[in-house]
Amino acid sequence: MDNELKLMIGDDEKIIYTGKPNKKCFIFESLFNPLLPFALIWAVIDFGFIGASLSSKNGNVTFFLVPFMLLHLMPVWIYLGGALLTMRRYKNTNYIITDKAIYVSEGAFSKRFKSKPFAELSHVDLHRGIFDQWFNVGDVITTSAQSNPASGHGRMTSTNAGISIDSISNYIEVYNIVKKLQQDIYTDVMYPNDLRPKSNHGYNTKYRG
Repeated sequence: MDNELKLMIGDDEKIIYTGKPNKKCFIFESLFNPLLPFALIWAVIDFGFIGASLSSKNGNVTFFLVPFMLLHLMPVWIYLGGALLTMRRYKNTNYIITDKAIYVSEGAFSKRFKSKPFAELSHVDLHRGIFDQWFNVGDVITTSAQSNPASGHGRMTSTNAGISIDSISNYIEVYNIVKKLQQDIYTDVMYPNDLRPKSNHGYNTKYRG
């Protein structure tokens, strides 16, 4: 468990789940991302120009063209940089679910900590991409009441306030946990006080499953 992420949890919260993405799936999704074919085509073209300039007898062409093409290869360097930082990003990616919210840490050089209370979530979805099915894992995608789902990196994500738990092995169990808490707590927010059944007189009362 990420100790820094754990510090975000309130004293009145109960930890229900802690986890990380499946390591193999995380690496494959990082390496075989949509930028890969673009970077390969870009590299073939640019290195072709570099090879032609190096074989040229015109030294001035080589002197100016090679540095320019190395700079022109920036999309390739960006892809390689992301691939090289895969393990660092994996190390920094952690998930915690409490009885009140979802907490996520991620990042490469700098760590980002995100949290989303169940009271602000309106939808919970399950997604399984090609690599997810290959490694028998899945993604639990949540959406806030104000955001719209959008596609990103081949999977469903939220355009703003949503939060996701990606590439986990016990995805069905986690999905059911998140779905139940989201439905019960979100309903408490939408129908507070005595609009709910008599067994629950408001959101501020202790949650009853």
